[in-house]
Amino acid sequence: MAISMTPAAADRVRSFLANRGKGLGLRLGLRTSGCSGMAYVIEFVDELNDDDEVYNIDGVNIIIDAKSFIYLQGIELDFVKEGLNEGFQFNNPNAKGECGCGESFTV
Repeated sequence: MAISMTPAAADRVRSFLANRGKGLGLRLGLRTSGCSGMAYVIEFVDELNDDDEVYNIDGVNIIIDAKSFIYLQGIELDFVKEGLNEGFQFNNPNAKGECGCGESFTV
């Protein structure tokens, strides 16, 4: 599969969507940002765009636009807790490097 998600990430997304009370799924995308060039974008999706691809993984819809898919193909979305910190982690085989703070990457 082009996109994968750990059970912890799927559980977290389901929880977010249930608390929100609506939404088709979660969008993974990219924007130009940071010192390395690209940053990940995560947002809820209420309506699909014409160029969106929908991947149902463990009962969760992950939506990616065609432009971002080139850079996200093969990505694994994880949700990690480390001490008091928690958040989504992107394991992207296309990333060639990251900035020091981990907020952006390059391909």
